[in-house]
Amino acid sequence: MSTPTEGLTLGAVSDIIERKILTDTVKITRPGEPVFNPDTGQYEPGPPIAIYEGNGGVFPDGGPGIVLHLEGQAYFDDSTSKYKLFTPLDAPVASRGDTVSVTQAADPAAIGRTWRVLDIGQTSTLAVVRTTFLDQNTQTTGSS
Repeated sequence: MSTPTEGLTLGAVSDIIERKILTDTVKITRPGEPVFNPDTGQYEPGPPIAIYEGNGGVFPDGGPGIVLHLEGQAYFDDSTSKYKLFTPLDAPVASRGDTVSVTQAADPAAIGRTWRVLDIGQTSTLAVVRTTFLDQNTQTTGSS
């Protein structure tokens, strides 16, 4: 009986995850260059620039966290709706302030939701997908 000399490669694991888990379509956008409005004399945010649209998945990152606030000490990224974005390794790296939205999903309730990127996407020497931490933007349902 021979023993295999090579196990499951990271590339093979990535392929499996992309086919079986990253089945929704996500879009990452970042703010466009400010545009001057001659009517108001002010610069206004330009249209967002799409940096990625493709396979991905957004998953909850555990339950709400508990953070003690000290008076006068703001927590810049304190969030009670923590999520993780998973994208293929060949997707562009998201940056702080980018917006993530779900454009197609098996769960219709996910479509149209948006999240704010909390920090640059993680990297690792042993990565099979790119992980990016998110904070869900305020959401409402269609019901009153």
